[in-house]
Amino acid sequence: MSINVQDPSEIIGATVYGPDNDKIGTVDTVFLDNQTGQVAWAAVKTGMFGMNVSLVPLNDATFSEGDLHVPYSKDQIKDAPNHDADQPLSESDEDELYRHYQIDGGQQYAGGQTDVDMDAQTGVEGQDTSGPNTDNAMTRSEERLNVGTEQVEAGRARLRKYIVTENVTQTVPVSHDEIVVEREPITDANRGDAMSGGELTEEEHEVVLTAEQAVVQKETVPVERVRLGTETVTGEQEVNAEVRKEEIETVTDGDDRTQRPAQQ
Repeated sequence: MSINVQDPSEIIGATVYGPDNDKIGTVDTVFLDNQTGQVAWAAVKTGMFGMNVSLVPLNDATFSEGDLHVPYSKDQIKDAPNHDADQPLSESDEDELYRHYQIDGGQQYAGGQTDVDMDAQTGVEGQDTSGPNTDNAMTRSEERLNVGTEQVEAGRARLRKYIVTENVTQTVPVSHDEIVVEREPITDANRGDAMSGGELTEEEHEVVLTAEQAVVQKETVPVERVRLGTETVTGEQEVNAEVRKEEIETVTDGDDRTQRPAQQ
């Protein structure tokens, strides 16, 4: 059973999720069932830069709010037999894909491609002059490097609070009593007190001496709040990759001379 949508182009660009809601990739194009006209296969871009395209059957798939959910894992889709998304599906292609996805019986031949991704096709079956159904020109192609970015986890940072002990020295003023002997002469004012004890006597007189001492008390007070944040720093990273391109040379029959164009 194929997924049922009003317009096949709705699925183009949809985000594809697996059975565990894992993101697999995005839909590059779709293929229609020739018998029913319904969408039967989706070409899904996977990989870091979306360079890999894999076909996934849409039986038992669901499409809602721009998301396509399929009952196949990311690894199973990435390991599917390769197929050029710009070319229609043949019966042998479908048989190979059915075997990969372990689909019994298969569907009707779904070789039709939607008209939403036909701009790149010219209607000419061949692209060189060596076959019976080609035009009078040769197409030269080359690979282009598409470089993008993706966000990955580069590490983790955490705050950890621990206790350390340090020695703190402070100076505090303290006071104490010392003995001071005060002498005063005998006057009319104090003569009575001086003669009240008799002529010659023995006695003691004492005072209480006091002193201040430093007292240490500790209290816990909050001093600051600390939290982790992030900031984005933009740099540059050099990417090196090999790309291939086609070159065209001119071969003259009988003269066995080959003219090669200058490297571009």
